[in-house]
Amino acid sequence: MRHREARMGGRILELRVHGVSNTPPAETLGLTAEPGGESPQPRLVAGGPVTGFYRSAAAAPLDPIVVEAYSWGQLTSGARTARDVERALWTLLLPFTLANVALHARPGIPADPTTERLASRSGMTAWLIRLFCLSLTGTPVLAMTGVGVDLIGWQCVDEGCLSRIPGPWEFLAGSWWQQGGRALAVGLTVPLAMIGVLGLVTWRTYQYEAVMPADPTTNPAGRRTPPPADVDVAVGQPAQEPPPVPEPPPGPPTNPLQDPTFWWGEGQLRRAAVLHLCTGTVVAAAVPLGTVTVLDPPHGARAVLTWTAVAAFIAVLTVTLVAIGRPFLTRRDGATPLGRWSIAVILLTGLGLAGTFAVLLLPDGTAGSALAELRPTAGCDLDPTQPGCRTDRSLPGFDRVIAWLGTGQLLLLIAIGATARSGRRGGATTAAIALLIALGAAWCHGWLPAAPPAPVKLWQFALPLLTLATVGLLLPRIRPTTVKQPLEPHTDLAWRGRAPAVIAGFGWLLSLAYSAGVLYWVANRLNGGDTSAGRSVVVTPAPVAWAGLTFAAALLILALVAVRAVVLFRRLRRREYARLSARGGRLSAHDLRRARDVSTHQALHRLVGEHALRLIGWYAGAMAVVAVLSCVAVLSAARPQNVTTGGTTVVIKAVGDVGDALLGLLPVAVAAVGLLVYRKNAIRRSVGVVWDVGTFWPRAAHPLAPPSYAERAVPELLTRTAGLIALAEHDPRRVDGIILSGHSQGTVICTAVILQMPNRWRRRIWFFSYGCQLTRLYGRIFPAYFGSDRLPVLAEALTRPGGGTRWTNFWRDTDPLGWPVTAGERDIAVTDPEALHPSDGEVADPPIRSHSGYPEAAEFQRERSRVAWLLRRAVPSPRRGLG
Repeated sequence: MRHREARMGGRILELRVHGVSNTPPAETLGLTAEPGGESPQPRLVAGGPVTGFYRSAAAAPLDPIVVEAYSWGQLTSGARTARDVERALWTLLLPFTLANVALHARPGIPADPTTERLASRSGMTAWLIRLFCLSLTGTPVLAMTGVGVDLIGWQCVDEGCLSRIPGPWEFLAGSWWQQGGRALAVGLTVPLAMIGVLGLVTWRTYQYEAVMPADPTTNPAGRRTPPPADVDVAVGQPAQEPPPVPEPPPGPPTNPLQDPTFWWGEGQLRRAAVLHLCTGTVVAAAVPLGTVTVLDPPHGARAVLTWTAVAAFIAVLTVTLVAIGRPFLTRRDGATPLGRWSIAVILLTGLGLAGTFAVLLLPDGTAGSALAELRPTAGCDLDPTQPGCRTDRSLPGFDRVIAWLGTGQLLLLIAIGATARSGRRGGATTAAIALLIALGAAWCHGWLPAAPPAPVKLWQFALPLLTLATVGLLLPRIRPTTVKQPLEPHTDLAWRGRAPAVIAGFGWLLSLAYSAGVLYWVANRLNGGDTSAGRSVVVTPAPVAWAGLTFAAALLILALVAVRAVVLFRRLRRREYARLSARGGRLSAHDLRRARDVSTHQALHRLVGEHALRLIGWYAGAMAVVAVLSCVAVLSAARPQNVTTGGTTVVIKAVGDVGDALLGLLPVAVAAVGLLVYRKNAIRRSVGVVWDVGTFWPRAAHPLAPPSYAERAVPELLTRTAGLIALAEHDPRRVDGIILSGHSQGTVICTAVILQMPNRWRRRIWFFSYGCQLTRLYGRIFPAYFGSDRLPVLAEALTRPGGGTRWTNFWRDTDPLGWPVTAGERDIAVTDPEALHPSDGEVADPPIRSHSGYPEAAEFQRERSRVAWLLRRAVPSPRRGLG
């Protein structure tokens, strides 16, 4: 009888989804330990140890409101496991992560992704971002090519240098390996090994994209689903109810997050990974192949091998450039096969790579110079005074490759920002500038027939053109056809519509820092740590020498922005303190001290919500100027100490040495972070926060980025919520309604889940969001999903038939990451702290909860009771039986 009465009242499930840093399930459920006792452990009711649904061990099936926690954080920042080291090394892939996120920051993405065209503003921006991602894959590949082919295979010519490399590398000093490009062939295995590791890591994470929600209404005939672990009473249910009447097909989507394949892109990921890995292989092989071909022009059989490899590589690049704009790569179609073009790219890459190794292993030809004569002199490690030891003998042409790759990437970033902001006219301006720079380079190098000698050097030609290219970022912004005002102050577009370029630009700078740091670290090791008095056996390429100055300038600008942030914070804190002091009348010394503590949190709330993105924009603008000057410098082909004289040279050398030392320590620092992530819980969680924010989005632009946890979390939440609602009327596991309760990043996950739900399940869902960043951060950076014209779609999807919205948002003015939404939902301000001093016999001050503890607030408890009553009333009660 008690069971029937409980079913008459209806049972409501509050399903909590935590935010970043992998909040433990016990903490999410609000389970606290008694003084001196152990913390109560929740029980797993669905899922597994990596992603699972937990309830309190004291929860009973007949409770009117049951709280359940979904734990997804171990996908990124979980407890120590055998794969924690692999996850820690994902920090090295942060540049790829930022480049991938840039794709989703485009404004103007159509609500139905299948209607996007390449010629549109969003389509052209997407093509440019994917092209930039390809070039970004080439950056670390080129750095490892510099390590293997240039520093080891070309410059390290004696046993003293080779002995400093871990492993049996001394054989390269033999006379047979010193002939032709044979040592370069061995050095080529270094970047190929890195490409293999990237491919292996990507292959091991395909299961994230392979997860898709299950239909709760389907089950094989004659098979009964066993009850899960959360069933504590006998089932004994009657026959299954007939399946529900199919609802009419949904209308056209109004938000890209409604695309049913948005979180299911295994096939797209596999095809994109093939293109990136093969492009990286082409970049690595092209360096030694191009060097040998130019210095020793091929003839006979050697020419056949060389031009066959070149033709295969050109075919790979042509197919790749066309493919990144085609629907089979730009759209997510689930677990589709690779296709004939992907297989063709793999075969062509293998053919070109085989031809490259064959050419490199052949002896010198007769048409060009002997490669051994162009390499550094043997014995410089012991006697650096002999002729040729202090001459820069780095791999010929490698400096130009690095310089032009960096310049091309800068032009791509400018084109991305200009196109995202101003459409095709912005991209056309940058394309024209790029063409002029290419013509200027051909003129300066004497490649234009019948043209007079260039009156200026290449860097003098490039400086005004690159400056003019940045003007494309200032063109008027395209306005939407239907103008919608921001939801509230400080919710307009971030960085004036240039968000894709800003985010991708930070990834580019970080990738350059990683790459330069690796080259510096390896060169320092090969030199035995002693580069004084001209004893350097190997030298880094000339463009890399400018990286130290650029890195020092970036740190200086970052320090200035940090000082500005501190000044703003102190000013805001004084204002909030004055407001709190005036509001309470005459306050005691204790209350004034507490007011200072509260004003600190309130000032941080305003600093993040009102000023953080603007400060980042200032830093991005300053770094754009530094990037232009750095590209001009590397095009000069000179080293920093050779461009000035007198006291300026001393200053530049001192600053450059500091930057070089910091860059050389960067790989060691990253490795140390990886080690500490495995050993220290706090640091492991801190690294996890970065990935929780950065890896929410699918890998639709850069397949080598860390996997998207939402590809697994969203389908699992859909399966769980729909499965519980779809249970038969008399099943004790069934719930009458679900409060989908998301905290911080969990609100973003819940938003994606709700927009993927069919209407028949959505009618019994109520959304609680708290610590919510949907407007101030996500809405500004990702306007196509959470902007002023897209976020109201969520409120409309949760609108009740009789009026009102099944969405309540809680926020505090002490929460640096929680703000009101004002998109049609019910906003509730949560008082924090409850008072400045103790009351009702309590002796401790009420805590300042800031970004945590929302479910314990009185406002949250009252609203949950009200919502539970509304959800029960919306579901008809079963007819009471007789007798």
